[in-house]
Amino acid sequence: MRNLLRKLLSNSREKQKPVMGMKLYPSLQKNMEYIQNQLFHSGDLKWRSIRFNQSEGLIVFLESLSDQQRIQKEIIKPIEEKKEGTVDELITSLEITKKSNLNEVPHALVQGNCVLLFEGTAEAIIVDVTAAYKRSISEPVNEGVVRGAHDGFIENLITNLYLVRKRVENPNLVVRYYKVGKATKTKLALLYMQDLANPDLVQEVDHRLGSIAMDTAISPGFIAELIEDNPFSLFQQILFTERPDRAVANLMEGRVVILSDGDPSALILPVTFFAFYQSPDDYHSRWIVGSFIRLIRLVSFIIASLVPALYIAIIGFHPEILPANLIYTVKSSIDRVPFPPIVEALLMQITLEVLREAGVRLPSRVGQTVSIVGGLVIGESVVRAGLVSYPMVIVVALTAISSFVAPSNEISTATRILGFPLMILAAMFGLIGITFGLLFILIHLCKLECFGTAYFAPVMPLRIKDLKDTFTRFPIWSLNQRPHDPHPKRLNQEKYSRGWEHDDPG
Repeated sequence: MRNLLRKLLSNSREKQKPVMGMKLYPSLQKNMEYIQNQLFHSGDLKWRSIRFNQSEGLIVFLESLSDQQRIQKEIIKPIEEKKEGTVDELITSLEITKKSNLNEVPHALVQGNCVLLFEGTAEAIIVDVTAAYKRSISEPVNEGVVRGAHDGFIENLITNLYLVRKRVENPNLVVRYYKVGKATKTKLALLYMQDLANPDLVQEVDHRLGSIAMDTAISPGFIAELIEDNPFSLFQQILFTERPDRAVANLMEGRVVILSDGDPSALILPVTFFAFYQSPDDYHSRWIVGSFIRLIRLVSFIIASLVPALYIAIIGFHPEILPANLIYTVKSSIDRVPFPPIVEALLMQITLEVLREAGVRLPSRVGQTVSIVGGLVIGESVVRAGLVSYPMVIVVALTAISSFVAPSNEISTATRILGFPLMILAAMFGLIGITFGLLFILIHLCKLECFGTAYFAPVMPLRIKDLKDTFTRFPIWSLNQRPHDPHPKRLNQEKYSRGWEHDDPG
């Protein structure tokens, strides 16, 4: 019985296999049978009989993708009112195409189109009646902002393009469409400024997007892994953002932006390490304040990745570094703990990661409470039980807070992971192990590239002029030159940003 069933299934697959360049049948029934077989008699495949020019016809569509009100208003109603004439002139939809290849009809249906078939006609009429289900524009959840625009990208590609175009009313803004994923056919949009973006960069991105060969590529996370230079690196090489203003700012520096239909995130490339520690808030506040906050973020990267390892190295190998009064305090707390500092640190760091993940996965009203209360209860309990010392709780808490300062979630996660090998090196070799670990990280950052751009620029290779907007943010009027890392066509902007100071009063 099983063999018979397999034989029947294999025969049906052979019958359903399309033939390249297959023309429409003269018979309406045969065309409909072919479409049903190609879509495996899907339950959401619907059709309606019509009569036009004394000929029988069918309106075929997928009710899950097509707007039935548009079908009624733009197709059925005009045909029923006229009964005769030319179908192209009666249908009020803006996008109408004709296909003589029967293989293209199922693909048109799964894109949300409606197909008109008539008895004895060698062409199918494809009408765009795609349904639009989208949420309203709202503030990004993952990128909060104190000052500035509060609108963010949503899951609709056309809406996201609107948000960008409204900010860049310039004919030099170019949009190119792509479809990736052999099965999913995910629609992408590549954006760049024709007069700014490097042609070699645009060509390379175009090549990599066109070379994606997967059945599924449904989110920017897939796209980033498929096109980035070094997929095995811990450091994210493509910047994710949900903020249109941030995307536009990078476009105006000569970078390119990739938008994906069905996801509110935009990909920005090429980027450097320091781009992950920059925020739109830096430019919406006074330059001194913005510089101070940015320095805090960069210092937080050092704290989050280095402090636990330094604590382990000092306690295990170099206690003489500590002041005399502090040594007695720390020693009295450590003597009650049966584990070495490395075990304490790993226990607390892993517990912290578990609490963080629980806070993310639980419902929002419960998750925040669980993470805060759980952290307090567990922290107090392990200290009272003598499993962890008080100094270690302070170190881990400082590390956790510092890791959350980064504006980008991807670099925040990388920073926390980076702390684990440094802690192991510190437990094995002390400060010497930390030094070698930091040297390895620095060499790796200097070797990384992102679409031909040095990842650690403008520090390596050193470019003094670009340091104006790296560790700190100089005044806006002094930033009259674009960053060199994306190799834009034009580096210089206006010579005098505050032109009124140089106007001749006479």
